[in-house]
Amino acid sequence: MSAPGRRGGGDHRRHRRRTPSVVFAVHGLALAVGGAASVWTAVHGVADPAAAAAFGALVVVGEAFRIPEPEGREAAPVAFAGALAYALLAAEAVAVVVAVSAAAVVAGQLRGAPRDAAARRVLTVAFAAATAQPLYGGSGGHPGYAVLLLASTILCDAVLAAVLGTARTGHPFASVLRDELAVLPGVGSAVCAGGVVLAQAEQAAGLWALPVCGVPLLLTQTAFRRHAAIRSTHRETIASLARATEVAGYTPVGHARRVSALSHAMGRELGLGGKALAALEHAALMHDIGQLSLVDPVPGGATSSLDQVERRRIALLGAEVVRRTGAPEEVARIVEGQADPYRDQALAGRIVRTANAYEDLAGSGTAVGRGLQALERLRLDTAHEYDPRVVEALTRVVARAGQ
Repeated sequence: MSAPGRRGGGDHRRHRRRTPSVVFAVHGLALAVGGAASVWTAVHGVADPAAAAAFGALVVVGEAFRIPEPEGREAAPVAFAGALAYALLAAEAVAVVVAVSAAAVVAGQLRGAPRDAAARRVLTVAFAAATAQPLYGGSGGHPGYAVLLLASTILCDAVLAAVLGTARTGHPFASVLRDELAVLPGVGSAVCAGGVVLAQAEQAAGLWALPVCGVPLLLTQTAFRRHAAIRSTHRETIASLARATEVAGYTPVGHARRVSALSHAMGRELGLGGKALAALEHAALMHDIGQLSLVDPVPGGATSSLDQVERRRIALLGAEVVRRTGAPEEVARIVEGQADPYRDQALAGRIVRTANAYEDLAGSGTAVGRGLQALERLRLDTAHEYDPRVVEALTRVVARAGQ
């Protein structure tokens, strides 16, 4: 077991760099499916080369305009919609649809596309194409079949994303899957609608309909890219502001970042996700910003040695700074409540409180010794200072980091 603090963080980073066997299995399956489909297509040929080239070009363009998400996701809704539309047409064999999509994914890899996203794309399109043949039939079919196909396809993609996310991070599968499902009503519905529109437009007007319908989709995706860039800039600004206490000598270097990372892992362990997890990370970064009001820094940045009145004043000032940054009120309340008894805090506040205390206790000295001592100290204080459920979540996170 090692502490993810100054000395123990290396073990945690080495754990995160190792690729789990589940990831290798998913990547290998995608490679096998894409390779087999490409070989079959090379041997048997393509029934409509023009359509294959048109849809393949649309997918490649969509991959070129992927949306980088601050949370680490990579989204290419236009590429996904184009591949689904090609599968819905059911005019080609399943292998041809998969081969065209796989070729577009390879093109995306040349631009540094995430391998997890590439594997998901190949397997999800293979699922959609295989399902479209018996359900949609190639003759138009009933619209309800298309709805069922698309719903099951995006659900398949969400499950694959959750499997890969759980394998890479060790976070609970249910929590990761819930986050993936939470974005489906927005991005998922847009992808499904785009796929249906492209398929119906191609059937009604031919391949000329693809650029007519695809350009608005690409413009929308470009707007999402700009929005994602703004969100990323905001996160970087918050992280820079959080480092002000380190630059001024009030807290150890990297303290806010380590508390935020640990709080994120604990939040995942306790089932938080979506906006709640984002607010937790934000509050963890800013939890010490009120210390800038102190005349003299507290040794080690540990405010637990101060009296209750002073701790409360620091928390209130920190919350006021957070509000002035335009952060959600939930983030300010988490920071504001850090001096309150843990029973009066929301779960996110209890997590930040525990992560901060662990970092203060285990941030120096030998990793194993300090980590174990810090956990034992927190367990002894669960009656008054720390939530026992949160401390147990911390124990599991630290143990997993040291495996």
